[in-house]
Amino acid sequence: MLVKFDTLPEESRVWIYQANRSFSEDELLELNSKIKTFIEVWTAHGKDLRAGYKIVYKRFIVIALDQNLNSATGCSIDASVHFIQQLENAYSVDLMDKMNVSFKQGEYVAYKPLIDFKKMAKNRSISKNTIVFNNLVTNIAEFKENWEVPASESWHSRFIK
Repeated sequence: MLVKFDTLPEESRVWIYQANRSFSEDELLELNSKIKTFIEVWTAHGKDLRAGYKIVYKRFIVIALDQNLNSATGCSIDASVHFIQQLENAYSVDLMDKMNVSFKQGEYVAYKPLIDFKKMAKNRSISKNTIVFNNLVTNIAEFKENWEVPASESWHSRFIK
């Protein structure tokens, strides 16, 4: 069952999928429709899942699930992964590669392979104050507080001197 993202409890589980490029306005319209349709029928062993989503900076798909009603199961998680893979194919975009890093350069969101991010840190092209996106957050509370943070406050800090 689809609900507004902002109405979900703070402890709701989140999954963040970062795209290797920004989506166009037309793609965003289609994406919103496809994601709504998926969440409306998303179930765990035939039981409705209370979930919401948001698309942030035209490149992050954030899906949240209220596990107080029904928890995700292996099959429901597999269904969501399959759905994301369909989006990857439909839009020729990478959403599942966790070895890439997104960070802000001014108001622009940059996307780099981890190896390039490490080189940028070594060359001091980025600093501990660079705003990074910590896609390892696990719930809405963490998403609000620890998703968009200075690199010094994220796992990215290990690469910055």
